Amino acid sequence: MEKFEIDILGCGSATPTTRHNPSSQIINVRDKLFMIDCGEGTQLQLRRSKLRFGRLTRIFISHLHGDHCFGLIGLISTLGLLGRTGDLVIHSVPGLEEILRPEIEFFCKDHPFQVRIETFNPKESEIIYEDRSVAVKTIPLKHRVPCAGFLFQEKQQEAHLIPDLIKFYNIPIKELAKIKQGENFITEEGNVIPNARLTTPAEPARSYAYCSDTAYDERIIPIIEGVDLLYHEATFADSDAARAKQTGHSTAHQAAQIAKRANVKKLMLGHFSARYPDNQILLDEAKGIFENTILANEGLREKL
Repeated sequence: MEKFEIDILGCGSATPTTRHNPSSQIINVRDKLFMIDCGEGTQLQLRRSKLRFGRLTRIFISHLHGDHCFGLIGLISTLGLLGRTGDLVIHSVPGLEEILRPEIEFFCKDHPFQVRIETFNPKESEIIYEDRSVAVKTIPLKHRVPCAGFLFQEKQQEAHLIPDLIKFYNIPIKELAKIKQGENFITEEGNVIPNARLTTPAEPARSYAYCSDTAYDERIIPIIEGVDLLYHEATFADSDAARAKQTGHSTAHQAAQIAKRANVKKLMLGHFSARYPDNQILLDEAKGIFENTILANEGLREKL
């Protein structure tokens, strides 16, 4: 099975602590690296992860609060020092161009690559990136500023050929692509060899949804329905539900309700407030609603 992995670089909220870095993570789809958010210190966490800087293709910025984008200029500078030549594309809510471009011109004007900022509408759910392996769709979120999450949907792979039967029926190479796509094979004598005899099904396509920062919002449920893994912010415990509502965040209990109603396979909690010395309280509250829940943590690599 091809790679589809989530590497957590940071899962804390606004105030960095000795336990958690600000938000950032890497989505590794078939060895292409996509970054979601880039809080302060992200490049150091990326170094610790042992992932290769050169395989980073695109960055997705959910919103323009500092704990989700303060690390961008440092990362861009480092990529230049490492000799990057290919363009770096950043997908963002409106406003990043005005903030980041002056920093790039001042600190990184001599770098051998271009930074392209592509803006999306955070109020719409739409595909903003697509290649042969994956499609990325925005998820409108409910926060104090324009904000969107991201849904990564793997493209369905082709069926696997059964080598012994391909050889037995002496099937020409030019026919193999059609058979992988589901066609039957017709021999020179006119006999139809069913596709199911020549192939085995490919593994089901996988999906991952990132929903941070957001207040409880059931409107995201149809978009994330049935995903293999949902990362949903759980900034607060139930005892601080009023604070969560005031600041446009969610409790662990609310994250679990979303996971349950969306029939996701697994829930990962993140974006933890610095007020809790132990995040176990958040995990316990969520598991009371949705059992298959885990805590994000720096260095965690979750394989789908």
